[in-house]
Amino acid sequence: MFNIGTNELLLILAIVLLIFGPKKLPDLARSLGRAINEFRKASSGVSDEVESIKKEVKESAKVEDTKKKEDIEKIKVKE
Repeated sequence: MFNIGTNELLLILAIVLLIFGPKKLPDLARSLGRAINEFRKASSGVSDEVESIKKEVKESAKVEDTKKKEDIEKIKVKE
């Protein structure tokens, strides 16, 4: 995704350690983990919602198609 190698990751971690210090690092990691977890839950919810809307649209299209076929049959019967 970001194409970060091992050396770059270690450099980033060293800079974070220098900026926040060893006492704040566990709290920072915990907060980051919670944020990622919340993001995953939210994106999963959006995904589920999109799938349910797709399903409703397909069902609606089937119902409309069936109604059109019934209308055509009624017109044929009248003629």
